[in-house]
Amino acid sequence: MADRLQGKVALVTGSTQGIGKAIARLFVAEGAKVILNGLAADEALGAALVQELGEENALFIATDIADEAAVRAMAAHGAERFGTINVLINNAGMDVFAEPLAMTTAQWQRCFAVDLDGAMHCSRAVLPGMLEQGGGSIVNVASVHGHRIIPNAFPYPVAKHALIGMTKALGIQYAAHNIRVNSISPGLILSERVVEWLARSPEDARRQVELLPPKRIGEPVEVAYTALFLASDEARFINATDILIDGGRSQLYHE
Repeated sequence: MADRLQGKVALVTGSTQGIGKAIARLFVAEGAKVILNGLAADEALGAALVQELGEENALFIATDIADEAAVRAMAAHGAERFGTINVLINNAGMDVFAEPLAMTTAQWQRCFAVDLDGAMHCSRAVLPGMLEQGGGSIVNVASVHGHRIIPNAFPYPVAKHALIGMTKALGIQYAAHNIRVNSISPGLILSERVVEWLARSPEDARRQVELLPPKRIGEPVEVAYTALFLASDEARFINATDILIDGGRSQLYHE
């Protein structure tokens, strides 16, 4: 099947690499028009992805999602090009891992500005159009950190717990309007950043593989397929729900 998103317009934030890039590729393959997003520093990556997917299918807009006015402009530009946005994938995020007393106020603020506020900015930008057209799907990319706590990973799990809470609240708020809001919580996934980290630390790579029940690390496309399902009409009765994508790792009693 290659038409699960036929006629739909999707905004995928943080889509120049990793999970976001895999989602964008899969969405276009399934018939969607996709608005790609990244920072200004990602312009070359965005242009390359547009060339790969085709200008008739993809548009890259450099936007810092922490900037609410810029997000509104991005959504308006994308809708002007492709039509009303039916699907929003809030994928953009940043890792801030610290010991609470060593963390700076700036680190705390930036983590929440991107990982939580950014998702809300994007949701507020697309919800009016979804309400007007009578439906839509928002998928927030949370994390296993929103379910399990690792010491010295503060405040990232705080933001991800909050994002899952926001998912449930928005999902209930707009359910009667045929708008579904769900989240997915990936575990360790072989994004470019993770591949680089594991290459620098082969021992960590071996340990991570041993800790995972399938004895392998997840791939971005495996997360993308879950996002595709939630974005499609196949999931029309799934709402205010989070789906873990970690190979069962978070269910283990021991580390």
